[in-house]
Amino acid sequence: MIEIKELEDRINQMRKILILIAEETGLNSDDTLGCSQKLDELITMYQKGKNQKNTDV
Repeated sequence: MIEIKELEDRINQMRKILILIAEETGLNSDDTLGCSQKLDELITMYQKGKNQKNTDV
């Protein structure tokens, strides 16, 4: 599984990309929605990883 720090970095990078795509193509474009879904997946992975780490302690 991906390390928490790496996920944080990927989430921050994807947020920046999402903002750029939304500015260029609009909030309802397929590109923006696709990027948003990828960001959602990363955030879900991050939350699961954080929860798992907290349960292991």
